[in-house]
Amino acid sequence: MSTTAAASAHDEFLGHPKGLYVCFLTEMWERFAFYGMKALLLLYLVKHHLFAQADGTILLGTYAGLAYALPLLGGLLADRYLGMRKAVLFGGLLLVLGQLGMAYTGAPATGTSADTAVRDGVAIQVMYFSLALIGVGVGFLKPNISTIVGRLYSENDPRRDSGFTIFYMGINVGAFLSSLIVAYIGEKIGWGYGFALAGVMMALGLIQFVFGQKHLKGHAEPSDPALLKAPALAGLSREALIYIGGLLLTVVVWRVLQTRIDFGPLTKLMGGHEVTLTEVVAVVMGAALYVWFVRLLFSGLSKAEKGRMVMLMVLITVSALFWGLYEQTYGPWVLMAEIGMDRTTFGYEWTAGQTTAIGALFVILFSFPFAWLWPKLDKAGLNPSYPAKFAWALVFCGLSFGILAYAASNPDVSGKASLWWMVLAYAALVVGEMVLSPVGLSAVTRLSIPRAVGLMMGAWFLFSAFGEIIAGRLGTWATIEPDAAGQYDVPAALALYTDVFTQMMWIGIAAGGLLFVATPLLKRLTRE
Repeated sequence: MSTTAAASAHDEFLGHPKGLYVCFLTEMWERFAFYGMKALLLLYLVKHHLFAQADGTILLGTYAGLAYALPLLGGLLADRYLGMRKAVLFGGLLLVLGQLGMAYTGAPATGTSADTAVRDGVAIQVMYFSLALIGVGVGFLKPNISTIVGRLYSENDPRRDSGFTIFYMGINVGAFLSSLIVAYIGEKIGWGYGFALAGVMMALGLIQFVFGQKHLKGHAEPSDPALLKAPALAGLSREALIYIGGLLLTVVVWRVLQTRIDFGPLTKLMGGHEVTLTEVVAVVMGAALYVWFVRLLFSGLSKAEKGRMVMLMVLITVSALFWGLYEQTYGPWVLMAEIGMDRTTFGYEWTAGQTTAIGALFVILFSFPFAWLWPKLDKAGLNPSYPAKFAWALVFCGLSFGILAYAASNPDVSGKASLWWMVLAYAALVVGEMVLSPVGLSAVTRLSIPRAVGLMMGAWFLFSAFGEIIAGRLGTWATIEPDAAGQYDVPAALALYTDVFTQMMWIGIAAGGLLFVATPLLKRLTRE
C-alpha cells in the first residue's frame, strides 16, 4: 500500500471520510435542538400562551421559513469570506443562546379563548427574540455543514449519495430523540425544561465540532484568509463585521416575526389572515434569486452547465411544494394527534408532540437500505434520475395524506382515529422524503457549478423556507378552536381533517404526475 493510500485509509471510517461523522454528530445535535423545539412550539403557543390555532400555525410556518431562508445569506458569506467552519461555529453559538432563551416561558395566559386571553408580554418578546437567534443561527450553520459534507468527496465519487444519506440519518437520529425526550419533558414536566434541554444538547454538538474539526482536512476554511482578516470598516475586519451584522440581523428578524401587513383583497383570499413580513421578505429573496440565476445562465456557461443548473433550479422549486405538504406533520398532524387520535399503544400513551418521532424513526430505519440501494441501482443502470426521484417523492407524500384522510373518516370504537394509521402515513411520507431530501442535498453539490455551490445550497434551503411558509398557510385549512370550556368537538374535527387531507393527497399526486411527464425533457437538458 502506498503512503498516500495508507493516509487515505487512516482518514476514513466505515468506508467514508471521518469528517462525515463529525458533520453527522454536529447536525444530529443541532437537529435535536431544532426539532425538539419545533415539536413543542405549536402546542406551547396554543396551550401556554392561548394563541389561536391559525395564528400558531402561521407563526410556526413563518419562523421556520425564516430559519430556512437565511441559509441563502449564510451560504453566500461563507463562500466569499468566512469559510464553512467559522460559519458553523458562529451559527451554533447563536443556536445555543436561542434555545436556552426559549426556556424562559413566563406566566401562562389566562382567559377562556384566544380573543380574551391575557398573556405575559415579556415572555412572548423573549420567545420572539429567541426564535430570531435560532433562525439566524440556522442560517449560518445549516447550508455550510451540508456543503462541508459535499467537499469531503471528489466530484465523481460514487459514495457521495450514500454519504449524504448517512449524514441525513444523523439529522433524523437527533429529530427522533428530541421528539421523544424534549416533547415529553416539555408537555409533561414543563415547557421551559424541554426547551432548556434542547439548548444544552446543541452546546454539546458545538463542542464536538470544535474537537473534530481537524478531520475536515482544510475543506471548510476561508477562501482568502488575508482578505477576511484585513481591516474593512472603522478598523474592523470583515470577519468582525460579519459577526456584528449577524447580531444586528437577529434584531431585525425579531421585529419581522411580529409584523403583519393587511393587503386587502389578498388578505381576504387567505382566509382573513394578514400577510406576514416574513412572507414578503421570502418572496423578495426568491425573486432576487431567479434574477441572479437568469444572469448566471448568460455568464459564459457551457451548454451542459446551463442544463444542469436549469435542472437543479427546477428541482429546488419543486421541493417547496413537497415541504409545504411534509411540514403539516408539525401542524395539523400534531393537532389531529392531540384532538382526534387515540395515542395509546401497548399500554403507553404518547403525547401529541412525541408522534413527530415516528417520522424520524422511519428515516433511521430506511437510511441504510436507501444508502445501499442507490449504488446498486446505479451499477445495474436502473438508478432513477433526479427529477424522477422527486416525482416519486411527491406521489408518496400525497399517499400519506390519503392514509390519514381514511383514518379520520373511519374512527375506532373510541370515536377517534387509531395511532397505527399515523404510523402507516409516516412510513409512506418518509419513503418520499428519502428519495427527495438527502438526494436533493447531493444534487446541489453535483449539479451546481463550483463557484455557486454554496449559494445554490442556500437556495435549496430558501425553497425549504417557501415550503415552511406554504405549510403555515395550508395548516390554517385544518384549524378548529375549542369551546368556552376548552373542549373540542372530536367528530367535527375528524370531518375537517378528512376533507383537508384528501385535498392535500390530490395536490401531491397530481404534482408528482406532472413532474414524471417533465422528466425526459429535464434529462435532455443536461446532455452535452
